[in-house]
Amino acid sequence: MPNALMDAVSPYLRSHADNPVDWWQWGPEPFAEAARRDVPVLVSIGYSTCHWCHVMARESFSDPAIAAIMNEGFVAIKVDREEHAEVDSTYMAAAAAFTGNLGWPLNVFVTPQGRAFFAGTYWPPEPVQGHPSFRVVLDAVADAWRDRRAEVEQNGAAIVDALSAAPGGGGALVVDFEPIVAELAGYEDAELGGFGGAPKFPVAPVQRFLLERASVGDDVAAALAGRTLHATLGLRDRVDGGFFRYATMRDWSDPHYERMLYDNAQLLSAYALAGDRDVAEGIAEWITSMQQPGGGFATAQDSESTVDGARVEGFYYSLDAASRSRVEAPPVDTKILTGWNGLAIEGLALAGRTLDRPEWIATASAAADFLLERHVGDRLIRASIGDAISSARATLEDVGMLASGLIELAVASGEVRYAVAARELIDDSLAAGSGGFGVPGGADPVLESQGLAVRPDPSDGAHPSGLSAVASAAYRLFLLTAHEPYRAAASGAMAGVAEAAARQPISLGAALTVMSALSEPARQVVVVGDDAQDAAATLARHWHRSGSISVALTRAQAADWAAAGFELLQGRAGTAGDTTAWVCADFVCRLPTTDAAELAVQLA
Repeated sequence: MPNALMDAVSPYLRSHADNPVDWWQWGPEPFAEAARRDVPVLVSIGYSTCHWCHVMARESFSDPAIAAIMNEGFVAIKVDREEHAEVDSTYMAAAAAFTGNLGWPLNVFVTPQGRAFFAGTYWPPEPVQGHPSFRVVLDAVADAWRDRRAEVEQNGAAIVDALSAAPGGGGALVVDFEPIVAELAGYEDAELGGFGGAPKFPVAPVQRFLLERASVGDDVAAALAGRTLHATLGLRDRVDGGFFRYATMRDWSDPHYERMLYDNAQLLSAYALAGDRDVAEGIAEWITSMQQPGGGFATAQDSESTVDGARVEGFYYSLDAASRSRVEAPPVDTKILTGWNGLAIEGLALAGRTLDRPEWIATASAAADFLLERHVGDRLIRASIGDAISSARATLEDVGMLASGLIELAVASGEVRYAVAARELIDDSLAAGSGGFGVPGGADPVLESQGLAVRPDPSDGAHPSGLSAVASAAYRLFLLTAHEPYRAAASGAMAGVAEAAARQPISLGAALTVMSALSEPARQVVVVGDDAQDAAATLARHWHRSGSISVALTRAQAADWAAAGFELLQGRAGTAGDTTAWVCADFVCRLPTTDAAELAVQLA
């Protein structure tokens, strides 16, 4: 009999709709039901392309005997981590008190008040190599709830106190990048490439940071970026060019075959900045293949495909192109996430601009138009699928990633309306914060009512944190507007994590990218002319330097930017028939030039 997941927005939740488990969707109702029944809550978190989530669903959540134990002794909530990112990050932080093996599926046992008292990831249906079975875990948790209630509630309260502890703030932003780059070089696998041992991840935010330092003359960062980007090609699909999430072996073999929009979006930016046209083209083609009717990009493609009625991981990707055309491709999670779409818009716009691929910019524009029409309105929408809108609250990640993508698209396309929309997002975030960035609309209401709406984790991990994303967008807006509060907010946010970034740079690559920009002189390049193929306009599109911005606009576009209040374009009308260039530092510009060779000298 279907449970309460049948009408969920998330494909991941709907895939559990036929489980014999009486699943609830996230909201206040299951906690009220647990309080009424005086039973603990199981919050089970995963996502649709998660291999071990599929395994646990088949082995345990589809087992009527295990489901009966769950239904009798617990209220079970199923959560899509991509839809409810704030819920996932909160319970992931709580789970760290119980296991160092964090990942998904994440299964957290909490009180009816939402306080975690035990957690783990995948549990097998039978004991395996010292790991208890899921049935044993359920029995042990039920026994503890019945016989040691005071201890359970004390542990839950202690974890809430730890999560609520205010992190240390920061003063002025002062960063020494040389030892940070040296520290990252120490993480490199000198024999097989990449960072660390097995499993091997792309660590795309760190790649971007190294490229930023390379852009200002750091040869050590440039060499490290080149080596690690080359090694990361071990995750590239040999047929269509998209990248898998990670490799299970140190030598980059045996990939975990799911493909995530956020990985590919960031790697597109990285390989484009590194000048690797072939790799960038493959990534852009895969991202384009994920575009849904209307313009938004799907979240991910599964690692498993159906072979003779069974789901098999990696089979499809072992085939050549001709063989793939004769079998069913792995399913795609067609959910549209605002933040991850922002990353894809940014990657396509940046790559399209620097590699002269206007069709990629057009693809990014279609996605941006969809999001601005469907996801930006009275409130920012976190996720949608088809005509259904998720009730999940948007997060700081959604604000910052979308704003960053819109700014890059505005620069690439020349369309000021995207920059205006980004400015509105960041202005709303600053208005919602207390002296910094906040989320318009507030935190998840269930977490807030339980006292669990804590400050988001600033670490970047596989993609930029919300804090890094909004700080990056705010600083880029400063470069266009000369509005000092944008730079001050970005600097203040990064000062709060600078010490942690210096101590553990592998976990804060996106924050370090923003710190690099803030630490460099603010350079601005403006080229105005109606010939898009003019040598000066091409130089401006291709030029990249940490802490700087470069725009090439038609005369009509430049007038639109000036009218919209972007200080950098004030008085930059140019002369009819000529292409005129300005090179500026902190909005103080040299005399304009109409000579592309002179512009090249100034940029060098």
